[in-house]
Amino acid sequence: MESHHEVDVAIIGADGHRSGFGKPQRWTLARSSMKPIQAFPLVATGAADAFDLEQRHLALSCASHNGEPWHVDTVTTWLHRLGFGADTLECGAHLPLHEASTHALVHDEIAPDPRHNNCSGKHAGFLTVCRHLGINPAGYLHPEHPVQAHHVTKATEAACGVDLSDQVPVVDGCGIPVWSMPLANLAQGWATLATTDEGRRLFAAMQAEPFLVAGTGRMCTRIMEASSGLVVKTGAEGVFSGAHVESGLAWSLKARDGATRAAEAAVLWLMRDLGFAVDVELGPVRNHAGLDVGAVRVVA
Repeated sequence: MESHHEVDVAIIGADGHRSGFGKPQRWTLARSSMKPIQAFPLVATGAADAFDLEQRHLALSCASHNGEPWHVDTVTTWLHRLGFGADTLECGAHLPLHEASTHALVHDEIAPDPRHNNCSGKHAGFLTVCRHLGINPAGYLHPEHPVQAHHVTKATEAACGVDLSDQVPVVDGCGIPVWSMPLANLAQGWATLATTDEGRRLFAAMQAEPFLVAGTGRMCTRIMEASSGLVVKTGAEGVFSGAHVESGLAWSLKARDGATRAAEAAVLWLMRDLGFAVDVELGPVRNHAGLDVGAVRVVA
């Protein structure tokens, strides 16, 4: 055995019953597994309806996308609908997470811009709320900005059952505030969304457009394409959350060392342990010569 990863798991039932593995109360930075909760104001304020957003837009508002052409084109047309250009996005630019899309940009000598950022859909959602409520979008990623302080942070507190008033957030890769909370409270946030019209609308969009939530080969997309009634969202540093919408059962997990491969293996094991059929396999560890050289296994 080359590496050993420890994973904490929190499970919240529809009746509020809490269980899990390891230390479900371990404090955690939720990272991108918080995105559906951060997108809640997009629906709750009426902004989504005001700009006739479709399920593809709502799915992108919850996404950590690959920067493939469909992702970028959808963000582009969304921004045009708002009267904004790519330069209004404050998430910064990086090459697409999808290797072929990166090669295409390099071949065409096109530099990536903020639309290619995996978080650009979430940021387009923030801009939509700003436009709908007449809020100046400049600096929208700062915790003191009205869209964060009065809407996103409040939605986080309400869904997750936490008080963030005395906490100083850290900064995510795309620049927005990241709050720390017990893993069980992150799972509670997902369970809360499953009980609200706004949350169910976001979850329905994720289920309807799983490719836009992540993309080619990505675990979030693969799980939602291969299962019924499940919504999932990964986050950086080994976080993975999900819910079964009909039953209201929700979960969040965190690989203590931040390993994505551990989080992916754990979430597949967990969903099956909870009784859900998910036709997805991790597959072998394969080297660049095409040889199967190992495997990732869960020991529970």
